[in-house]
Amino acid sequence: MSDPVLKAVNEVRANLNLPALESLSDETHLRADLQMDSLDLAELAVRIEDVTGTDIFASGLVSTVAEVRSRLQEKG
Repeated sequence: MSDPVLKAVNEVRANLNLPALESLSDETHLRADLQMDSLDLAELAVRIEDVTGTDIFASGLVSTVAEVRSRLQEKG
């Protein structure tokens, strides 16, 4: 799996005993669509930072998968 966002989302979901996702749309909302709360978002940020070295919340909150991917591209 080459998508660090999908990998991190699935790791968070696994900790919540939720099934893994095969893909993520850029329009997917982290809270509304994936039902992540603030603790889940913090875990997601840490997992992404561990893999990519990028703090996705460094310049503010993110709401969608597209915003997360955009932050990763900014640092890449």
